[in-house]
Amino acid sequence: MIGNNLSNGGADKIHAILSNYFFSQGIEVHNVILIDCVTYQFSGDLLNLGTIKNGGLILSNFNKFLKLRRFLKANKFDYIIDFRMRNNQLKEFILSKFLFNSPFIPTIHSYKTEWYFPKNLFLASKIFTKAYGIVSVSKEIELKISQTYKYRNVKTIYNPLEIEKIEQLSLEKNELDFQYIIAVGRMVFDNNKQFDKLIQAYSKSKLPSKNIKLLLLGNGPQRESLEQLALAKKQQDNVVFLGFQNNPFKYYKNAKFSVLTSKNEGLPNTITEALACGIPVISFDCKSGPSELIKNRKNGILVENQNFDKLILAFNEMIENNELYDFCKSNAKESVNRFSVDKIGKQWLDYLNIN
Repeated sequence: MIGNNLSNGGADKIHAILSNYFFSQGIEVHNVILIDCVTYQFSGDLLNLGTIKNGGLILSNFNKFLKLRRFLKANKFDYIIDFRMRNNQLKEFILSKFLFNSPFIPTIHSYKTEWYFPKNLFLASKIFTKAYGIVSVSKEIELKISQTYKYRNVKTIYNPLEIEKIEQLSLEKNELDFQYIIAVGRMVFDNNKQFDKLIQAYSKSKLPSKNIKLLLLGNGPQRESLEQLALAKKQQDNVVFLGFQNNPFKYYKNAKFSVLTSKNEGLPNTITEALACGIPVISFDCKSGPSELIKNRKNGILVENQNFDKLILAFNEMIENNELYDFCKSNAKESVNRFSVDKIGKQWLDYLNIN
């Protein structure tokens, strides 16, 4: 199992969870990461190529390539599952054609497929022709890959969710003594999560006047400008920044609801994790994932994609319509049972023909 690292990212978390599941099923697991960063619990051996840093970027990358090549030749793996973003066209073409000789499975974790395929459509349609198959994390991504790149060996396997672990961690007491809604994600300058627009929408809603704060979990270079925006909107006391949290679930558990305002996603863990903690979710109907997770007005509210006026109305309704809120909250946990590790893990075993 090859990943960028074993920390922070959604695909990295899925890598770690599946390593634990496969290991628990008696499968020999080897993990390879390219960046020296590990915070998630994982199982199996680890080859950490991120520790190779001698000789500058070009030389260290070449040394990583050589070490990975030797490692793959020394071990005749039954399968290689790749969780990385793959946006270096030449490097990925070489890896897929000449290095990954065992049955190779690229996984696609975002509707922004140019993070995984070459921009040149001809190259994109050829790069994975030797793959055992391509696994997408949502039906919308599967459809896009089939239509855009003409692959037929694409299958959707949803992200596994550690429901029992999440429930246990959510029981930890948090230090907050106020009502709040919650949003979680990296605060980076691609602004995919659009926390700036979320802060503006929150400031225009009825939530501040009802003493319901906006809690943001996550870190990144954008955080300082977001704090300045909250100050400019006179919401510095209402928008609370807690940074990255190893246990976000204790904060989900006591939130009124969770919010997702992304431009695009794959299958957002933040939605399934919030639902597993028993709270409704308000999300844009962006590509892709939310429409496959949220049943509108049953476990949350799906908002017309990028319509911030309707987002504000959804905030207000979820707080003022007690019947709707209670109904969505009562359905939250049950709606994600289908993503349990055992159920998704069994789908992986079936896909790999491991009985």
